[in-house]
Amino acid sequence: MTTPSDFKPHFRKSPVTDPWEPLYSRRRPDGVDLLIEIREAHCNARGFLHGGVLAALCDNFMGLSLGTVLNNAKANIVTVNLAVDYLGSAKVGDAMTIEPRVIRAGGSLGFCDALAKCGDKLIARANATFSVRVAE
Repeated sequence: MTTPSDFKPHFRKSPVTDPWEPLYSRRRPDGVDLLIEIREAHCNARGFLHGGVLAALCDNFMGLSLGTVLNNAKANIVTVNLAVDYLGSAKVGDAMTIEPRVIRAGGSLGFCDALAKCGDKLIARANATFSVRVAE
């Protein structure tokens, strides 16, 4: 996979996502996008991207996008609800992007959605509700 110049090695490490490295991210003023090349470690026994991996990555990048919009390092963002519609599949060697969108940020809840794609092919649509608490 050739990594586009606007994607850099992902800036946020996590024990959950460490086994799925390398991850690449692109920061925007209103979010954080993911780029990943699908490898065997991401796949189910049939050789397709595992739905749980996809759900976890969507959740992660929607939460990061909400944090970006809130622009508050003290914000504690926790997933309350996550829904994923699986619309296609990805296999080893495919390059997948996840592009989140913050629908509403403010108050005690945040709402996001995301599209996961391999090129022009839609793989999944996700949406999430997050609890937002700001430490004082």
